[in-house]
Amino acid sequence: MNQAELDVVIEKHEKWLRDGYGERADLNGADLSGADLSYADLSGADLNGADLSGANLSYADLRGANLSYADLRGADLRRADLSWITWRDVVSLTVIAVQINTMRKNNQITYIKELEIWTTGCFQGTLEELKTSIENTHKDNEKLKAKYYRVIDFILQEAE
Repeated sequence: MNQAELDVVIEKHEKWLRDGYGERADLNGADLSGADLSYADLSGADLNGADLSGANLSYADLRGANLSYADLRGADLRRADLSWITWRDVVSLTVIAVQINTMRKNNQITYIKELEIWTTGCFQGTLEELKTSIENTHKDNEKLKAKYYRVIDFILQEAE
């Protein structure tokens, strides 16, 4: 599916969400690799088995979206930009998001358990990469580093 076709699907979906006259997005198994889905309201969309590798999902609303498995594939989110997504009620992924009071307003750390991906602000990566980023970014602020590590420990506890 090219970007223009995808934009039409998103427009119809957003109209469906707004007034019920559009059409719910059925992107089941769609190849959306590299697609620009930034700021898209995909709440309630069917993304079952979609290939979202390398897609820009920053600020997308995925509340209630179906990301469950199709033929044991599941939605492919490798290399996708997952920063600032609304994850509430996403189907088939364990997502733990915690607001943290930092220098930035409304900062949040998010962990997507099945993908072992951590995000915060514009950062996205593994737990070890997150810890390295915290150490480098806040090397002179022990109080803030400790706050980040407390949140990480809390998330890991909740993920168990």
